Amino acid sequence: MSIDKEIVEDFVNESKSLIEELIDLLESIEGDFSQVQKLADYGNNVDRIMGGAKSLAMMAPPDHALHMISDYAALCKAVGYKASQITDNEQFYDVCVALLLDATETLSVLLNNIEKEGKVLKETIPQAFIERLRWVSSQFSEAYSMSVGTGTAPQKLRQSEIDDLLKKLGL
Repeated sequence: MSIDKEIVEDFVNESKSLIEELIDLLESIEGDFSQVQKLADYGNNVDRIMGGAKSLAMMAPPDHALHMISDYAALCKAVGYKASQITDNEQFYDVCVALLLDATETLSVLLNNIEKEGKVLKETIPQAFIERLRWVSSQFSEAYSMSVGTGTAPQKLRQSEIDDLLKKLGL
């Protein structure tokens, strides 16, 4: 099974453009709790990276970086959507925005190294980030949805599902 290098390059270029937008968005709302709902926009945009990676990963070998990028983007999306629903905890909002800034920068590193095997890329994710992600995800109650504004019943991303995504990433 092989994947067209040109298609992967197009995906990486589009994703890098989205990452610039994501970082700009996060930096513009950093420290401004009144902008909390803009984290749903973050979730929507990182979902585009996740979807592209998932689609391409279907044509890629099992250890291709696209699988890891897809799962990593899914974690970013879940935190973004859940954090967009924070109503009364400005400090937690600030922690989530900082975490997403770090996560988005790491996503950029993963994309820059897409030609490497997934197991090699796992080493680029700092352990401190994983610990912060676990802590942040444990702070969300089941009332927080992992999707927003779809008009359908909200999907809940339980801690066990976040743990499963981390396991799938080998983290």
